[in-house]
Amino acid sequence: MSRKRLHFFSRPGSVKHTLQKLWGILAILGFAVVMGAAPETDPIRAGILTALFYGAAVYLTGLICRFFSYKFTAAPDETETPVLRSITLELISRVYMPVLICDDDGKITWYNKAMSQLFRAGEVLYGRYVDQYCTADIRQICDSDAPDGLPVGILPQNAAHPHFHNRTTYDEEAASLVRDWRVRNYDISSASTADGRNYHLLFWRDCRELLDMEHRMAASESVVGYILIDNLDEVLQYVQEQYRLASAQVESILNKWVSERDGLIKEYERNKFIVVFEARHLPALKSDRFSIMDEIHEVRIGESAMPVTVSMGLAHIGGTLSEKEAAAHAALDLALQRGGDQVVCKSEAGVEFFGGRTKSVQKRTKVKSRVFAGELAALIAGASNVLIMGHRFADHDSIGSCIGIYKFAEFCGVRANIVVNSADPNIRICLHRFEDRDDYAGVFVGQAAAQDLVTSETLLIICDVSNPFNFESPDLYESVRNTVIIDHHRKTGDFKYKPVLTYIEPSASSASELVSEMLEQSLPLGALPKEEADLLMSGILLDTNQFTRNTGVRTFSAALYLRSEGASPADAKMLFRTSLEDFMREAKFESNVIIYRDIIAIAIRDSEGAVSDDRIAAAKAADRLLSVSGVMASFALVRVGETVHISARSQGNLNVQLILERLRGGGHYDVAGAQVKGLPMQEVLEQLKAAIDAYLGEISAE
Repeated sequence: MSRKRLHFFSRPGSVKHTLQKLWGILAILGFAVVMGAAPETDPIRAGILTALFYGAAVYLTGLICRFFSYKFTAAPDETETPVLRSITLELISRVYMPVLICDDDGKITWYNKAMSQLFRAGEVLYGRYVDQYCTADIRQICDSDAPDGLPVGILPQNAAHPHFHNRTTYDEEAASLVRDWRVRNYDISSASTADGRNYHLLFWRDCRELLDMEHRMAASESVVGYILIDNLDEVLQYVQEQYRLASAQVESILNKWVSERDGLIKEYERNKFIVVFEARHLPALKSDRFSIMDEIHEVRIGESAMPVTVSMGLAHIGGTLSEKEAAAHAALDLALQRGGDQVVCKSEAGVEFFGGRTKSVQKRTKVKSRVFAGELAALIAGASNVLIMGHRFADHDSIGSCIGIYKFAEFCGVRANIVVNSADPNIRICLHRFEDRDDYAGVFVGQAAAQDLVTSETLLIICDVSNPFNFESPDLYESVRNTVIIDHHRKTGDFKYKPVLTYIEPSASSASELVSEMLEQSLPLGALPKEEADLLMSGILLDTNQFTRNTGVRTFSAALYLRSEGASPADAKMLFRTSLEDFMREAKFESNVIIYRDIIAIAIRDSEGAVSDDRIAAAKAADRLLSVSGVMASFALVRVGETVHISARSQGNLNVQLILERLRGGGHYDVAGAQVKGLPMQEVLEQLKAAIDAYLGEISAE
């Protein structure tokens, strides 16, 4: 029996149908009673009576069961669904949130009262499209997987504003009228619609107050910083009686700078300050590139021409004050490892550098070197073995400092190996000196062999490089957790794995100078063989260009120690001898030189036959270009395989390391290098010019 025909079963709550069915049952029972009045001896009447009685009982039982079954499980499509639909429509009509319904094309077919109140009075939205009223179309809204909905903007007073189709091109007029909203889509499938089409139910949530609150909270976040006057001792080495005056002048400038930003500054140690201010001041400080450093540069003591400089580390990160303090201290360390006279700002987005325009001043004391040597000796003594490596495309300074550390580890009584690329022609003549020595048998190993020597207690010492991108074996660095860094180049960023010990001194001329100081204070007199002393001397000669660049008192002191250990400047210089073929390679750079911005010389070699030896020729060509009148910095570019190698040199007025940092390079203030893979020479040249322009633009802005 179908539901349409049996109205009672389909409508169990109907009183009329219930009475009709009960009346039929009573009629049947009455007929049964009449039949029961007949004599019982009539078998026909008895059979009819029994059949009617049982039939009525069965029908009544089924009726009762059906009645109660449908009473509690009414058909949803005919009873509750219309009620729920009515309630849902009434709810979204009265809800405070703007709601609209549109089709797959974004055409508006329905909207509630809250939606209509967002626009001009009396404006009809039917038949219009969603992207006429917000900054996104229906596809962008539907495709968004943001849990809070897609961020959009609406224009309450002028929905036809031309800038609304591209949020990034708003002008001030449009931006003043924009409110921040989140739009969430709920699909209405075709199966539940009368016309079989798909529709979209869009809920709009006003997030202006929430975003304003977030902005206010972000603006009131605390920025913690450390400030250090980094060269006052060197400036006042001959006028110590004026120390208090100089310190007071710098402190006065710092106090005024912080008080103007409603901050707090306290001197916790001599020439060391901790500062706290609100993050709302940080954008302005970045825009003027921390002009406070220029004010401090104006402080002059007596007849000294050297400016007073400060280094600053700021932490603009989330977390507790303790975490911000630790990040600020790390930022200050990074500023000092990059040479000082700069600001390093750490934020969630990364690390930013400001300043660094003046050359580092070499410290007169060797206390740090002595302390580091003692700590390194303790680490080596506790290691199972020591691996030593320098940078890719090793030079005399890299291999010389590695061999110096090898002698240091040997003195500590621990087995050590030096990781090198023995096929590198640049160090072939250096390694040749140690091939026949029994004490160096098996010392030099390749990258693959070095991996087999790694244990849980291996100590890795990295010399003359601090950028993991330029390590001789980055894979080895990934494999060893106990690392030590010894370098004289400015640090370019944080380490992926924090070293257990670092000695980064940008004021030093070379890594060989740093290692020579350590050996002087650790090894007995006469314990350094002549070959090792010559190689360390050659490293200093290379990075100082025969003692004509970036030298200080400690540079000559290290050379004096090496000379006392038997090093000969003449023998060290012999390590730089080149063949006639190499000499001709160097000459090829001089035939293609351009002068850029009147003060920059750029030499280029982009021939197919370039080999690894041409990298050395490029470095020498960059050195020679500095002898050209009017040239303040030089760059030599050469393609070797798929890589363009860049060697940079400076007279000391321009920081070539900051220029090449933009090309993922690094180095020293006046000696730097970079390697760019997979790009044509012309594109690398354009990138270099852009980096030079940006650097010179920053200098002029300051």
